[in-house]
Amino acid sequence: MNTTFVDACFRKKTSFTPVWYMRQAGRYLPEYKKLKGNKNILDIVKTPELAAQISLQPVDTLGVDAAVLYADIMIPLLGAGVDLKIVESIGPVIKNPLRTMKDVKGLRKLEPTEDVPYLLQTISLLKKELHKKVPVIGFSAAPFTLASYLIEGQPSRTFTITKTFMYTNPDAWHLLMKKLSEMIIIYLLSQVEAGIEAIQLFDSWVGCLSDEDYKEFVLPYSVQIFTALKNNTIPTIHFGTNTAGMLHSFSSVDCDVVSIDWRMPLSKAWKEIGYTKAIQGNLDPAILLGDFSLVKRKVDELFNSLPKKNGYIFNLGHGVLPQTSVENLKRLTDYVHSKS
Repeated sequence: MNTTFVDACFRKKTSFTPVWYMRQAGRYLPEYKKLKGNKNILDIVKTPELAAQISLQPVDTLGVDAAVLYADIMIPLLGAGVDLKIVESIGPVIKNPLRTMKDVKGLRKLEPTEDVPYLLQTISLLKKELHKKVPVIGFSAAPFTLASYLIEGQPSRTFTITKTFMYTNPDAWHLLMKKLSEMIIIYLLSQVEAGIEAIQLFDSWVGCLSDEDYKEFVLPYSVQIFTALKNNTIPTIHFGTNTAGMLHSFSSVDCDVVSIDWRMPLSKAWKEIGYTKAIQGNLDPAILLGDFSLVKRKVDELFNSLPKKNGYIFNLGHGVLPQTSVENLKRLTDYVHSKS
């Protein structure tokens, strides 16, 4: 098996820099568009054969060093009975957003084998198809990100309703975060049991908070999750966006890798995090929409800025954009491998 990705997560010496991409299994691939057709993402996720096939596509097409489970961050909520749908060009839309303590108390626990059996079947199929070729990365949204969708009812730019709930109803907020943390732990441990070999926790929207609010309202729950997931063979990655102002707090959890977006230089971030953790990132996905000469220059600048190579995983600062050229992404993968 190509263990380069897992080795880098644990800061072991590798013969080349491992590469994978968030949203590598998806919208930019012609093969994905053909398979998806008019199907909704949730319909595909609930069809293990299709979800496994989509997860495998980038491994063969791009030559990446890890496969990523094709799923959606809303799956644990869907499994727990939340009435939601994924609307094209909008995102997750929840029919009855949480507004009161009563609403929070009504959120039930997750039973993975009963509530999300299709996800576990997809992992099993992936493992068989890969024949130990590369590891499989599983993931979940973090409590704050799930809470923001539950409270807002749909994607938000300002998170005003979420913050108002957090500030004015702290008891309900902390109960919600406790219940979501327990749900995420159960969800991710079921993925590990099914065969997942690395985990990424997405706190995609936490950058809307101040460092002080993050430490009070969010960090204790992230700590709880990473503590529960601690495993010497399954590396864990903490991902967020706009985390430069809270990076010390964000990286203080017991994870193996911290993923950085493009808003902060990797060299500066790694110094602040401390070299006892691996680092992942952080090319701006929009750069891939330009000529490859631009991509190459930006990658050179990134590598030249790194204080060391052991413990570095190449990735984008966020997900692959739908209009990305497959050829550019393939050339990028080859270029990173050749540089190292």
